[in-house]
Amino acid sequence: MQRLRLMIVGLAVVLMGCADDHHIGRAPPFSESIQTTEHRAMLSPGLPRETVKHSYRDNASLWSKQRSSLLGDRRAMGRGDILTVVIEIDEKAEISNASSRSRSGSENLSVPQLFGIPQRIDRKLPEGASMDEAVGLTSSSASQGDGSVSRKEKLALRVAATVVEVLPNGVLSISGLQEVRVNNELRELVVSGFVRPEDISRRNEITYDKIASARVSYGGRGHISDMQQPRVGLQVLDRILPF
Repeated sequence: MQRLRLMIVGLAVVLMGCADDHHIGRAPPFSESIQTTEHRAMLSPGLPRETVKHSYRDNASLWSKQRSSLLGDRRAMGRGDILTVVIEIDEKAEISNASSRSRSGSENLSVPQLFGIPQRIDRKLPEGASMDEAVGLTSSSASQGDGSVSRKEKLALRVAATVVEVLPNGVLSISGLQEVRVNNELRELVVSGFVRPEDISRRNEITYDKIASARVSYGGRGHISDMQQPRVGLQVLDRILPF
């Protein structure tokens, strides 16, 4: 029975180690681009917000309001449209604080003359003891603390995102995914959030600081990323060991 338990535990450990071996000996695969939120948004652009009748004269005019015209507005404004998200982060933060506190106190109570009571008690006390200074108390405390935080981040990226939904107030919900594979290492850039159509520039671009509830993730998966992560067994031990 004990041997069977050991075999089950060993098999579980092997399965845990093989859970993420889909790219051992080969490059990590790309994510499926079909049946994603972006793909579904492009297949069903939704109902038009207004109905406009165009004539052949409008289609031939340079001053037409059509998006395909020379001066047409080509910014993303509907479900399934694509826009460019510009991510340029160059931030630096430094926080430093120090605090100190000290306190001292002294108390002394003496009763050399109290109707002769101390003298009577002194006779019964051991040699060297006296009631001249009945109570004495001295205390002191001190504390000091220092702390500092220093952080610096710099990131410059551009990614195409798709409008996946137009909210009732006109705000656009966007989502974008970019994957680049180099030497068996796949780099992923994911961005999502909510933008206002008026914040989109004439070049159909928007900066990350104008995206509400922005979610930007830049990471990767592959052989190098696997080597930088602790092994599965070590992660399990970190969770179960109390010390």
